[in-house]
Amino acid sequence: MKILRKPKTLLALLALVALTALVSACGGGGSSSESSTSSSGRTVDQAFVAEMIPHHELAVEMAEVAQKEGQHPQITQLANNIVESQSAEIEEMKAIAEEIGATAGAGGSGMEGMSEEGMEGMSEEGSGHEENTSQSEDAKVLGMSMDSMGMSMQMSSLEGAKPFDRTFIDMMVPHHQGAIRMADAEVEMGENSELKDLAKRIVAAQTKEIEEMNEWRED
Repeated sequence: MKILRKPKTLLALLALVALTALVSACGGGGSSSESSTSSSGRTVDQAFVAEMIPHHELAVEMAEVAQKEGQHPQITQLANNIVESQSAEIEEMKAIAEEIGATAGAGGSGMEGMSEEGMEGMSEEGSGHEENTSQSEDAKVLGMSMDSMGMSMQMSSLEGAKPFDRTFIDMMVPHHQGAIRMADAEVEMGENSELKDLAKRIVAAQTKEIEEMNEWRED
């Protein structure tokens, strides 16, 4: 009787091995679909739009100062272009943010002008800490640090600055560079076609503006 039980035992073991292999195969298939999602469920598209909106808002704020304080016509014209183009892009991103379930500006609202070190020193209570955590998470999703997004400039350094135009350029160039890094991340890892197209436009426009500002700095 013992001899008759061995085939049954062997079959049971083989069935267990096959089941284990099947479960492993099914489990492994889901990893690629999570490539653009953070551990908290935040997607690249959501992180991009949540951070680029306040990033653009800061650029518009800086440009509005330049519209009044700019010393050279090239600077005031650039400021006009930034206010017009980025204000339109803000509205475009807000509409997309609603479509994809992103809270527009959640990661950056109220954080302008603060360095990463300054934000780390904030109280861990209240909305400030929540925004800091959200921005930090968004930066990770985009493969960046918070400082590399170009949001750590002080508006007080621009207002009343002398010489104004050079100060404006010295602040706007790294701010644009941060936007380009964020846009590159969206182009590479994002999934929303509208956001990817917008990101490509941001890269093209702001790369050109950086080149212009660097030329003006040398004049």
